[in-house]
Amino acid sequence: MAFDDSEDDNSRNRRVPSSRSARLGTFGRLAGGLAGGILAEGARRVARGERPRMRDMMLTPGNAKRLADRLSHLRGAAMKLGQMVSMDAGDFLPPELADILATVRDQAYRMPPSQLRDVLNAEWGSDWRTRFAKFNATPIAAASIGQVHRAQTHDGRDLAIKVQYPGVRESIDADVDNVAGLLRLSNALPKELDLAPLLAEAKSQLHDEADYEREAAQLERYRALLEGDDRFVVPGIHPDFSTSRVLAMDFIEAKPIETLEAASQEQRDEVMTDLIALVASELFELGVMQTDPNFANYRWKADTGKLVLLDFGATRDVTPEIASAYRSLLAAGLAEDRQQVREAALASGFVGPGVAQNHSAALDRMIDIIVTEMNRPGPFDFGDRAFVGTLRDEGMAMASDRATWHIPPVDTLFVQRKVSGTALLAARLKARVDVRSLVRPYIGAAQ
Repeated sequence: MAFDDSEDDNSRNRRVPSSRSARLGTFGRLAGGLAGGILAEGARRVARGERPRMRDMMLTPGNAKRLADRLSHLRGAAMKLGQMVSMDAGDFLPPELADILATVRDQAYRMPPSQLRDVLNAEWGSDWRTRFAKFNATPIAAASIGQVHRAQTHDGRDLAIKVQYPGVRESIDADVDNVAGLLRLSNALPKELDLAPLLAEAKSQLHDEADYEREAAQLERYRALLEGDDRFVVPGIHPDFSTSRVLAMDFIEAKPIETLEAASQEQRDEVMTDLIALVASELFELGVMQTDPNFANYRWKADTGKLVLLDFGATRDVTPEIASAYRSLLAAGLAEDRQQVREAALASGFVGPGVAQNHSAALDRMIDIIVTEMNRPGPFDFGDRAFVGTLRDEGMAMASDRATWHIPPVDTLFVQRKVSGTALLAARLKARVDVRSLVRPYIGAAQ
């Protein structure tokens, strides 16, 4: 078997710190670098006669770059949380910080071939090379928990093989705690905010994502649910090469979904209509949702127009209570009943009582903007982001009042992450989608 370990860019190779002490040391160097950046920024602001706030000193481009580099090096749960921040913050981070943190999402380091061989020897045995006609050591994709390689078997199968980084699963709990420690160090969060339930759920979710046997089962579940739907392609699993740390799937030739930016308006609209329809179906009909909206999880087959769906590690069941909460919000919004939107947002936990009590007028203005945008005639133009700036300004004003900070129910957060991430992709593609017609069939019971 030809083990092709030629590298076209060795600068992206970086050995994954797999031991507890190595990962802790990397976090220690990150904390030290951030502290140094805070001191330097504070000194600059004092010299200019300012009274610097900790948040301003922490959220500098220099510190964001340090954070992005170290999290990309660590990979695993640390990088995954960095990706969530970069994507979930969406339009609400300053552009220069958003651009730097986006590197956490888009530019993972990859294992050098020697470390890759060690992992595969442990999972498949030292003679695994004999099972392949070709195995390319240069990954076709690298992410937070694993990297993907293309391989061909002697019987002609063309495979995409996802290989988990060493030590990632064992380091999840410590990584989440260390990231939480960095947040506390930054003084970015109010001491009164109870992060314990969120951190516990983040650990549980990440353990699920690191269990490739579970992911294989969820992938097969989606294949069954979407069988016969010619809008989507879900790769098949190859159990003879799959373990709890290696996932072997069909390799499907397709392009990154971002390449649609150069496609016609009609093509962009069609793809995003299909994807938003899938999200609505997951939420209201299927009762299960793949909650990771990372753009790399979608690819586009230009020859057929179909969407290839990838990465089912973040799949979660959608409870009837969450579906009902979204149904009530959408029904109230489409009925232009602003008071009912406010009541539904409070009842579901989307909005905390502190916001309603202390920032009632601002909340009403935000609700008015959203309801107005929802009900504009014609398809919703995701490329028109003019209203987002106003929402950001209102939201940032609220966020400055730390007494109003609130964490919605954890299950809702994961669903909303998928909803928001899908909207972010639609904005990237400047798609125009008749969202109302897609959701109306699901909200009749709430009207």
